[in-house]
Amino acid sequence: MAFTAAQIPDIDGRTYPAELAGPLYPRGIPIYAESELPRLIREQNVLECVFSYSDVTYAHVMALSAIVNAAGASFSLLGPQETQIKSNKPLIAVCAVRTGSGKSQTSRKIVQMLMAKGYKVVAIRHPMPYGDLRIQKVQRFATVEDLARHHCTIEEMEEYEPHIVRGNVIYSGVDYEAILRQAEQEADVILWDGGNNDFSFYVPDLLITVADPLRAGHELSYYPGEVSLRMADAIIINKIDSAGPEEIQKVRESIEKLNPGAMVIDAASPIRVDKPELIRGKRVLCVEDGPTLTHGMMRLGAGVVAARKYQAASIVDPRPFVVGKLAETFRIYPGIGPLLPAMGYGKEQIVDLEKTINATDCDSVVIATPINLSRIIKINKPAVRVDYELQEIGKPDLEELLAGFIARYLK
Repeated sequence: MAFTAAQIPDIDGRTYPAELAGPLYPRGIPIYAESELPRLIREQNVLECVFSYSDVTYAHVMALSAIVNAAGASFSLLGPQETQIKSNKPLIAVCAVRTGSGKSQTSRKIVQMLMAKGYKVVAIRHPMPYGDLRIQKVQRFATVEDLARHHCTIEEMEEYEPHIVRGNVIYSGVDYEAILRQAEQEADVILWDGGNNDFSFYVPDLLITVADPLRAGHELSYYPGEVSLRMADAIIINKIDSAGPEEIQKVRESIEKLNPGAMVIDAASPIRVDKPELIRGKRVLCVEDGPTLTHGMMRLGAGVVAARKYQAASIVDPRPFVVGKLAETFRIYPGIGPLLPAMGYGKEQIVDLEKTINATDCDSVVIATPINLSRIIKINKPAVRVDYELQEIGKPDLEELLAGFIARYLK
């Protein structure tokens, strides 16, 4: 009868196009705000509601179930057998227990390792099409120019550009079977680069799940991250350079309880800074990845880590300076604190981000997003880039994990 929208702004009020919805929906599928669920169930005589988004607490899921049941409908969750598509090429899936755990750097490292061994690897990214869905059915990104051609948002560029600049091809879009079939034609291996904490859209031959000890315990209380943890062939405990030993041990105990047969790889995400002199002794504004700070609920990111490591005089609170859509973001997510999420789901948000950065009273801007924001917006202050890549610690490691995958599927 309809879709409802949450988490992503400006989605409700649109229509999922008939061209993609199929012959049963000649007028497309309307999209409403999730707050309208009781009315929709009542007026449309809805029998079943299917929960279909991610990175939320179990309490959130069951609260929605109560709303749905109280309105008279059934509430359900879809599992892998009903949703995953089988590839005719070997497929590695990288998932996580929460958004911001480190999937992206893990995915990039795996692609680079396999390419170094002579295999053609194509990444497929979890969907992020926020524009005209009819022309976003299948998107292929191989050059930076492709980002502009597809009218990418900041969130999309943050995921695609780091692959592109390393010489990788990455697909995304709307129709995930059409995307897969096209990607298979130029790949020896498909790499699913997951989003949020969703389980893979494709049947994995190797499933790697990234756990985050900075949010220890979330692997037991967020949907559907626990699903990915339980299904994983290998689990990476990332950020052990930033987390405390008690937090790391708590994640180890969760793994032992939920998936004792999985290979466990310890890893860090060490930061690199291009201009540390712009941090030391300065009043800095830290701009971090948007979804990680919002529904990801992280209280710090790589920018804060860099500010502390290179002895910033202070981290400036941007909240007195926020405007427009960003002010709304802080209202919805009051726990963000003195950090600035790089929200850019549309042109209006990008403009508001630029205005907020330029209005903030600081000496320099620490950009800890996966792309260089100064390429997208004009920043009127000195800016420093923070970068980070996955670094395994000890054994087992990704080399050992991939050796088994290669022996089984690529020899």
